[in-house]
Amino acid sequence: MTKIIGLTGGIGSGKSTVANYIASKGIPVYIADDVAKKIMNRKSVVLEVSSIFSENILDDKNKLDRKKIASIVFNKPKKLKELNAVIHPKVKNHFLNWLRKYKNHPFIIKEAAILFETGGDKDCDAVILVTAPLDLRIKRTIERDNTDEFSVKERIKNQLSDEIKKKSSNFIINNIKLENTLKEVDKIVVILRNS
Repeated sequence: MTKIIGLTGGIGSGKSTVANYIASKGIPVYIADDVAKKIMNRKSVVLEVSSIFSENILDDKNKLDRKKIASIVFNKPKKLKELNAVIHPKVKNHFLNWLRKYKNHPFIIKEAAILFETGGDKDCDAVILVTAPLDLRIKRTIERDNTDEFSVKERIKNQLSDEIKKKSSNFIINNIKLENTLKEVDKIVVILRNS
């Protein structure tokens, strides 16, 4: 039975860097956020999500405007819950189909930004948490997303704190210097391959 290893971390922690590095070692990596974005482009899902909001949430191509949706749900937890109720079951089904292709692998990585928030950690055999100091996370996100400090802090406020996530994680990578992070990942991969 293939083990499912969750990989998560708050915004700007560097979990995508870790996921790409693991994938470069030939280990199957499922990026839940990328799949969710694709699912949100399906016509049926556009209609389903549009029905949740009273505001117009479509862009000029009649696709879901994810930035507009994000700005609404960050201030309305009930709307976020309704949105997740539409998207998450579809991502879960997609993941289970994807997982069948890798049933002969000893383990796969499931990367998800909100693994704990959605209860996805309960489906994992182990969880890797990527952390970094708050000021570094803010700096990275501002540079990556061309955004401002206030917006980044708002997004961080809507994620569980690292302190809470640490309690339920099996491996914790403090991602400050890339070379140290990659060494840490190598150690974890050896442990996972031998377990």
